[in-house]
Amino acid sequence: MGVPAFFRWLSRKYPSIIVNCVEEKPKECSGVKIPVDASKPNPNDVEFDNLYLDMNGIIHPCTHPEDKPAPKNEDEMMVAIFEYIDRLFNIVRPRRLLYMAIDGVAPRAKMNQQRSRRFRASKEGMEAAVEKQRVREEILAKGGYLPPEEIKERFDSNCITPGTEFMDNLAKCLRYYIADRLNNDPGWKNLTVILSDASAPGEGEHKIMDYIRRQRAQPNHDPNTHHCLCGADADLIMLGLATHEPNFTIIREEFKPNKPKPCGLCNQFGHEVKDCEGLPREKKGKGAFDSFNGSLPFWLELTMASLPFTFDVERSIDDWVFMCFFVGNDFLPHLPSLEIREGAIDRLVNIYKNVVHKTGGYLTESGYVNLQRVQMIMLAVGEVEDSIFKKRKDDEDSFRRRQKEKRKRMKRDQPAFTPSGILTPHALSSRNSPGSHVASNPRHAAYEMRMQNNSSPSISPNTSFTSDGSPSPIGGIKRKAEDSDSEPEPEDNVRLWEAGWKQRYYKNKFDVDAADEKFRRKVVQSYVEGLCWVLRYYYQGCASWKWYYPFHYAPFASDFEGIADMPSDFEKGTKPFKPLEQLMGVFPAASGNFLPPSWRKLMSDPDSSIIDFYPEDFAIDLNGKKYAWQGVALLPFVDERRLRAALEEVYPDLTPEETRRNSLGGDVLFVGKHHLLHDFVLELYQTGSTKPVDVPPELCHGIQGKFSLDEEAILPDQVVSSPVPMLPDLTQNTAISINFKDPQFAEDYIFKAVMLPGARKPAAVLKPSDWEKSSNGRQWKPQLGFNRDRRPVHLDQAAFRTLGHVMPRGSGTGVYNSAAPPPATYQGNLYRPLLRGQAQIPKLMSNMRPQDSWRGPPPLFQPQRFDRGVGAEPLLPWNRMLQTQNAAFQPNQYQMIAGPGGYPPRRDDRGGRQGYPREGRKYPLPPPSGRYSWN
Repeated sequence: MGVPAFFRWLSRKYPSIIVNCVEEKPKECSGVKIPVDASKPNPNDVEFDNLYLDMNGIIHPCTHPEDKPAPKNEDEMMVAIFEYIDRLFNIVRPRRLLYMAIDGVAPRAKMNQQRSRRFRASKEGMEAAVEKQRVREEILAKGGYLPPEEIKERFDSNCITPGTEFMDNLAKCLRYYIADRLNNDPGWKNLTVILSDASAPGEGEHKIMDYIRRQRAQPNHDPNTHHCLCGADADLIMLGLATHEPNFTIIREEFKPNKPKPCGLCNQFGHEVKDCEGLPREKKGKGAFDSFNGSLPFWLELTMASLPFTFDVERSIDDWVFMCFFVGNDFLPHLPSLEIREGAIDRLVNIYKNVVHKTGGYLTESGYVNLQRVQMIMLAVGEVEDSIFKKRKDDEDSFRRRQKEKRKRMKRDQPAFTPSGILTPHALSSRNSPGSHVASNPRHAAYEMRMQNNSSPSISPNTSFTSDGSPSPIGGIKRKAEDSDSEPEPEDNVRLWEAGWKQRYYKNKFDVDAADEKFRRKVVQSYVEGLCWVLRYYYQGCASWKWYYPFHYAPFASDFEGIADMPSDFEKGTKPFKPLEQLMGVFPAASGNFLPPSWRKLMSDPDSSIIDFYPEDFAIDLNGKKYAWQGVALLPFVDERRLRAALEEVYPDLTPEETRRNSLGGDVLFVGKHHLLHDFVLELYQTGSTKPVDVPPELCHGIQGKFSLDEEAILPDQVVSSPVPMLPDLTQNTAISINFKDPQFAEDYIFKAVMLPGARKPAAVLKPSDWEKSSNGRQWKPQLGFNRDRRPVHLDQAAFRTLGHVMPRGSGTGVYNSAAPPPATYQGNLYRPLLRGQAQIPKLMSNMRPQDSWRGPPPLFQPQRFDRGVGAEPLLPWNRMLQTQNAAFQPNQYQMIAGPGGYPPRRDDRGGRQGYPREGRKYPLPPPSGRYSWN
């Protein structure tokens, strides 16, 4: 889940770190889809070595998307996942490694958050199904129309958890997918692929970080490897910083706030299920989506002068990552006084820069915390807690006043009626669309509406009317309940802005008196242990599979006094849960169908010894927030000892298949026949090696580890059966797979959080002016691709003259008038190859049409080449589009339009073109600028 609101804060504070990716789209020729050739240079002007996929961020939107109808069955879900991976691969185009990591069994510390999320999902899903059925019955009873209800089982997203049949099938499908791409896709030709499925313990992103951490500790590691990590969680940014690799990029789908979602009944946009009024019989809704990528900044804001110790930006970054834990993460709640939306990170940085002169050094080192120095920082935060709470209250009151005034103003300015029928306002683009009405006598219709309004004073001003003047039953403007002036605010019994807030907080949240010093110290100690555990987890891997924070709420910063004497270590050597055991710890009883029958019974049997772990309903504490998803789910914590004791009685009931799914696995490495490692791995299978074998780094881009034979291996010349019926078997397979294990280290080994020798720092993404307060008002423009020298193309005067001749004059009936410009988010394939001898022009005209929708007029005759004295051919103005260093891979071209007789038109003495009347030069010209002018 990451850190809520963190990415929004980061992208708004440092917009220059966001880079819009250039995406080449597949083409279609005569109904045949031509895939993108990822073996060709990357159009983003950067070549990546390794691509890491946090697969859960792909699985969830593909199985239950929010912006389009969900797949009908599991097979369609698998195909959607394959297509999503293909899209990401074609954007990034890794040259060495593709690492696909699915969440396995998580540490005990993550189970609290997993449990809360799954209980919420189950409860909301059941409530949504009941509401959907109720609204459907109401609409049909009123004679409304809805599409036929598909008879299918509701998809329970809780099945995306290690140990379920769905995840086991997904692992098989991904093995098939990898083998297929290694056999058929030229972009995968020399690629090493590692699959870490749900049987391998650990969260997906942390398995990726553990791989990077262990490989960079090897002597053969390339310190200038360019990594690209795909995932939507904000904590991936902190994990990327924690690697101290100089070239680390995050690619994520573009977040669009308030993105419309289709109605669950009619699949239209613009309303929710509760407001659904049926489907117009001639219309159906559709949806679309797009993506972008971002790169990590080089931090300048942490620079400090006059320190009593040597300044090290890498150590400062580690301290910054640690301080971000106080605003919340997957393992700990945020401190009550620190909210990202209220500028908590900036406040922490300012306090840090003021106090670090007194601490005598940095707060952390390679994942270990100096609690004495942290105590100084937190006590400084505690000194301003009271003022933070008061300012929060003032801001909330001010916001409510503004909202109330806005609602009154909207009510006052609202028109007396909303015209409908022939006078209903339409978008400009829909005036001539099918189904739009044309008024035969608009003046008479307007008169009728005025008379209707004057004669019906009792009708609500929000009522709309039909073309005959009668009130419209369903077309009126309806105010939502949340816009009401009488909307009740969430009850806040703590009132942090009033005196006595600490006593009320501990009484309401922990049910203890604030004077209970022993309990308060226990809460603080658990929280401090959590801070140390999370940092160790980020920098050194899992420190303990057993530790977890046993409270729903966090203490105050002012309670951190005395933490310097607290222990910061935890119990080691504990093993993770097994997959089915974790399911019992995080699933509600409603998701028990994913478990064996005897295990499922423990969730619902009133006589079960652990029945209290599975409440049918639970309270949600809004904790000062407005929405339920922001609140705290008050679920009982799972006692590990009681859980394991109850499961011992049902373990004998497992079938062999269930026993296999309940076992822990490892990573699998795949290569194709062209890879240098292929013959080495094949020889291991031919000799039947039974002992682990070292990976030869010279054959695998420096990757080191151990190989062991895979019992379910994909081998050359053996058929790879398709687990998806709609996809064919691989009858001529040449790929091969083998078990892979990362290099192992001693338990007390410390991975150094430093930049490696020989690493070359890339050019800074941020300039000093990007973080100075004085630059907040500057105009910012997004960057397209990784080439900062790209500039927008410019049409010179000759180009506009040419357009003036070839485009029809008049009221817009030509071919150019009917084609709409691409949307702002369009990232289609708009490249054109340059003609010989021309310099490349690095920016696309912002108003150019997509190539598939702009054909232009047919040429009058075949174009004729001519020289300009230097042997170069002219680049036509309408082909002056954005070019990359590798634009030659695009086959599409436009033809030149010349004058009569087969020769290029030449100028006459009066500045016009010979053979064309002067009246044809009325096309407006831009002011001369001289940019990109070849005249």
